[in-house]
Amino acid sequence: MIKFFRKLWRDRRGNALVIAGAALPLIIGSAGLASDTIQWVLWKRQLQRAADSAAIAGVYAEMQGKPVASAVDTDLNGTGRTGWGAVALPKNQTTGISLQSGYPQITYPTITNTTNAVKVSLAIQKSLGFSGVFVSSAPVIVAEATAATVRTGAYCVVSLESTSATGITATGNSTLNLGCGMITNSTSLNAAIATGSSSVTASPIAAVGDIQDSTHWNGAELLPFTVAEADPFAAVNPPTFTGCQGSSNRINVNNPHDVLDRSTDTGVQCVSDISVSGTLRLGSATYVIDSGNFSAGAQANVSCTGCTIIFTNSTSGSTATIGGITNINGGAQLNMTAPTAGTYNGILFYQDRRAAAGTTNSVNGNSSSLLSGACYFPNQILDINGTSNLTFTCAQFVSLRVSFSGNGSINNTCSAGYGPNAITGNHVRLVA
Repeated sequence: MIKFFRKLWRDRRGNALVIAGAALPLIIGSAGLASDTIQWVLWKRQLQRAADSAAIAGVYAEMQGKPVASAVDTDLNGTGRTGWGAVALPKNQTTGISLQSGYPQITYPTITNTTNAVKVSLAIQKSLGFSGVFVSSAPVIVAEATAATVRTGAYCVVSLESTSATGITATGNSTLNLGCGMITNSTSLNAAIATGSSSVTASPIAAVGDIQDSTHWNGAELLPFTVAEADPFAAVNPPTFTGCQGSSNRINVNNPHDVLDRSTDTGVQCVSDISVSGTLRLGSATYVIDSGNFSAGAQANVSCTGCTIIFTNSTSGSTATIGGITNINGGAQLNMTAPTAGTYNGILFYQDRRAAAGTTNSVNGNSSSLLSGACYFPNQILDINGTSNLTFTCAQFVSLRVSFSGNGSINNTCSAGYGPNAITGNHVRLVA
């Protein structure tokens, strides 16, 4: 008997089977825990996505004056979804996941340099297939997300286009050096585009719709699906004036050798039209063009310090004819600066919001030209043509749609900043 046991002890056949049998509980346990971990991570990811979406929806609810709670779904399993904004999972997709009682928890933290901050906390408790056999209660998974409106950029180009039409376009061989950002309210998937051989140096570039990445943007920060930009000059209106329509009230310099000096003009000056082929010196005044236009020919030389050109009509009603810039020729020399105080502080060209849509206002000029101030055409198109290397100082282009074209450069600098006239945007972001 003793000999038999000694022989059995020395026999190594079947060792692998014994070791495998001994290790089987460990292997099964590891596989079970791995499966539970994958399931837990999946639920955590789904819950975090729901929290992120709910927080962002909550910020939009705040901005639109809607109850934040109405933007957050309390049931993720698709059977009782009532929220209008938080798209945590596709509607009516059954997941078997229901939030814990008392959730979602919504708070409104104060975060520096943000507004409308909303924090959403979600929690679920779901039994795991393997470890649930050994624990008395399932673990609680918690996900939190905080979103807020963050001020972004300093924009000098604002397209108020709110349809699916492209709002900002750079074409041709134009080279833009704007020293600021561009934003459009266009909902298009190509809300802002740069085509041809154009080169755009402007950042950030934002849109309510999408912006296709392109080398033409020169590495600018792209902010698609952002918050619509309010009209920065919505509170500015034409001044009160006595109508002056008629040819007798035109400012007309027909001969390239003629000089008209109105540099002593102040206050509100009503004219029916401004057409220049020679030299025109304007004063520090508000020039109201009553139903007429502004044009400058190839040999025009127009200058002013602290002036504003306003296109409006003394006739009331929404169908009154409102003029604009019919043409500023590439050969024209313009040295015009906007006022630095008063009602039209920082505004060089202003068009009444009653102007008919669809018209294009073209701004050109030669390399000796310098324009400073805002060009405001809220219901029409503004085309800036850089054929002759046009230069701006602290310029702002606010119109329905803005296009940059030509074969030269368009440069805008504002070393001291825009001060109180600065246009900044809002972007909804996850901040925590």
